[in-house]
Amino acid sequence: MTHRELLYGRNAVREAARGPRQVLELWVSERAAECELWLTEPEAPRAHVKSEHELSQAAQTREHQGLVAWVEPYRYADAYELARADVPLLACLDQVTNPRNLGAVARAAAGAGATGIVVPAHGSAQVTADVCRASAGAVEQIPIAVVTNLARYLEEIKRDDLWIYAADGRAEMSYWQADLSGGVALVFGAEKKGLRPLVRRRCDDALAIPLVGEVESLNVGVAAALLLYEARRQRDG
Repeated sequence: MTHRELLYGRNAVREAARGPRQVLELWVSERAAECELWLTEPEAPRAHVKSEHELSQAAQTREHQGLVAWVEPYRYADAYELARADVPLLACLDQVTNPRNLGAVARAAAGAGATGIVVPAHGSAQVTADVCRASAGAVEQIPIAVVTNLARYLEEIKRDDLWIYAADGRAEMSYWQADLSGGVALVFGAEKKGLRPLVRRRCDDALAIPLVGEVESLNVGVAAALLLYEARRQRDG
């Protein structure tokens, strides 16, 4: 039997149906069948109309927005191939265990046109139904790779035209002052935890996001969005 993964939510299911993964089975509520116009597209998967109760039972939540799908397993990218892009823009996450945070980073990275996201195999969130929904389906648009050892990966991808920056609130240089127009890997830790010492030491430099008042740190999704979009602004400028 083909291994399959469950997704739920309007955007997560729609983007999966439009992405590379095959939708193996799709359940929708009567309301969704009437309102979701993409379901009438010729390439849309066949939808089975189910009751709200059946959808909630399948998704194990009422937050399904009338759509539940079973899809092929998520296809992770090759982290080293991402780093070999001409001018890579990578978001690397360390100790980010909250699925919603990974989803937020995926949404920001996709919007900023990043090359991809890299996460360690242990101690970090990976792609799940919750991540897909939190990303509004962006995980289907941005490559995500898993590495066994993040510190080793950062050391191995270093080159003259690929600089690795740690996001660190204690850094002397602000992200406004950094040259992010070339190849860049931005490394983010979880809020309050920060980066593990070994991962931090593998970075070439560190960037801070200036904060005013008593705010100590930003959510990793917000921090990633600021730095990724600054890199995009510099590249487009």
